Amino acid sequence: LIAGVALLLFGGKKLPELMRGMGQGVKNFKEGLNSPAEQKEKEDSNTEEKNSEENGAEEKTTGDTAEQK
Repeated sequence: LIAGVALLLFGGKKLPELMRGMGQGVKNFKEGLNSPAEQKEKEDSNTEEKNSEENGAEEKTTGDTAEQK
């Protein structure tokens, strides 16, 4: 029913262009919804890597001071 009304309003030549534009819009919208989740995962993994590097550096520093005492 909706497709029939759209065909009458816009005509057969314009309808494929409109549908293609709508499809691209939906695709971009879905990518936008997924992007924050992907960014959060990247930030979490980067934070974990930095924390493990800092902990390793602290252990080395602590070991050096223990040997000096």
